[in-house]
Amino acid sequence: MSEKYYDAVVVGGGIAGLTSATYLARKKQKVLLIEKNKEFGGLVNTFSHNGFHFDAGVRALLDAGIIFTMLKDLNIKLEVVKSPVSVGIENEILNIKDLSSLLEYRDLLKKFYPRSEKEIDEVIRIIKRIMKHMDVLYGIENPVFKNLNKDLPFIFKKILPWFPKFIFTVRKINRMNTPVEDYLKTIIKDSSLRDIITQHFFKNTPAFFALSYFSLYLDYFYPKGGVGTLSESLHEKLLEFGGEIKTETIITKIFPQNNIVIDDKNNSYKYKNLIWAADLKTLYKSAEIDNLSPTVKTKIENTKTKILKNRGGDSVFTLFLEVDEPLESFAKIAHGHFFYTPSPKGLGETHRDVLKSLLDNFDNLKKEEIMLWLDKFVSLNTFEISIPGLKDKGMAPQGKTGVIISLLAEYDLFKRIKDEGWLNEFITELETRIIDVISSSVYPMMKDKIIGKFSFSPLNIESRVGSSEGGIIGWEFVEDMPVVNKIQIADRSVFTPFPSIFQAGQWVYSPGGVPMSILTGKLAADRVLKNKQ
Repeated sequence: MSEKYYDAVVVGGGIAGLTSATYLARKKQKVLLIEKNKEFGGLVNTFSHNGFHFDAGVRALLDAGIIFTMLKDLNIKLEVVKSPVSVGIENEILNIKDLSSLLEYRDLLKKFYPRSEKEIDEVIRIIKRIMKHMDVLYGIENPVFKNLNKDLPFIFKKILPWFPKFIFTVRKINRMNTPVEDYLKTIIKDSSLRDIITQHFFKNTPAFFALSYFSLYLDYFYPKGGVGTLSESLHEKLLEFGGEIKTETIITKIFPQNNIVIDDKNNSYKYKNLIWAADLKTLYKSAEIDNLSPTVKTKIENTKTKILKNRGGDSVFTLFLEVDEPLESFAKIAHGHFFYTPSPKGLGETHRDVLKSLLDNFDNLKKEEIMLWLDKFVSLNTFEISIPGLKDKGMAPQGKTGVIISLLAEYDLFKRIKDEGWLNEFITELETRIIDVISSSVYPMMKDKIIGKFSFSPLNIESRVGSSEGGIIGWEFVEDMPVVNKIQIADRSVFTPFPSIFQAGQWVYSPGGVPMSILTGKLAADRVLKNKQ
């Protein structure tokens, strides 16, 4: 066994871990970043296949006053383009341009649900109000990435006028913490209309977060070369600052009483501070706490119980298609980021209660029954479609198009089918049905032009990214959230009951998208630096 000493060890090379390690290295800390995969970025990753370039997880990025501020602070030049969004129902497609598109969205809904005109007007009114709140929430560069001691004008001209508005907005946000499905039941009677508005969100997504989507669509951007270039730029900056990196390495044991972590090759690393930027369940399962003081041990056990009894949020199934059809054919239909619902009927309880019943009675089901459910699930769903080449032409070979199609998926279904031994058959059937639905509706030219395909299931996400239950934004939205989920106390999200161990990433603040992962990564680094003093 070999052992090395570091000021800080960061476990997890996703966007949060990269952020933490880069900021620590900039401050001349001796830093080691450990990543289980060969490549970095986690869900913020771009890969190539047969000359096509695909985004593995995140399809576009949202600044939220964080990403561009971080890049500026680290002097990282990242070439980006706007990532305009389209929404479509059946054969009606809206290409979102600006705020006026919200009224076009209203008219689109009224066309399909004419009996709900007043209710639609009320939803649009709420969305407009939320958009104003979002302007406040993300209205300034996040001060966590600013050197406030050297930027007094920023304090007096930006923070002080903004802060009272921020407090007011946070209060409004907290009043809309109800699951969006329940919130809209008080406004909209037509269940199909409710589905069309909400069914592409995770179960129990807070109403404010869900209904802010129109505002977010206007701000999506895309790095040239794919979203993974954000991770690559941090990786390069970390090396520039002198940070060390170890890939294809899994931490198997943590001894907090000795400040030591051990990897799967039996190498030992001694740290002054540890930042855990990976799955939190793994942290608590890997830690040996017998030699800690009774008080600390009790705190850890209590937190561990809370962490392990909760589960990751919804996952996704993603189909990657290589199509022998030029980008121009797809550009005539919709933008490169497209939320499409082939039927105005809506899923109803197909993805919730009906699926739960299937899982509860799984041992008594025949394959045919699951396939019947699958037919309905795919035909009524909402798909997130991304075409990287429509954002950056270099992402696909000349005359061809790479298409990414995702839909929400239940981890437990894939796990049960795998345990029964017919996962490959199920995935093939799911891929076929997605292709049939999409090529029979919005992209008919695609039907006989697919020259390659492959997919990622929730099980692939769990295996590759290491996230429990394949969750892609951290925890399932439940009443007893095991982590911080209030923006006004986000700085507390990095603390753990372990001595000298901090946490960062999508599992430490809920909901945990890319901006919050970056923010918690920086907050954890700041805490380590403060701990050093």
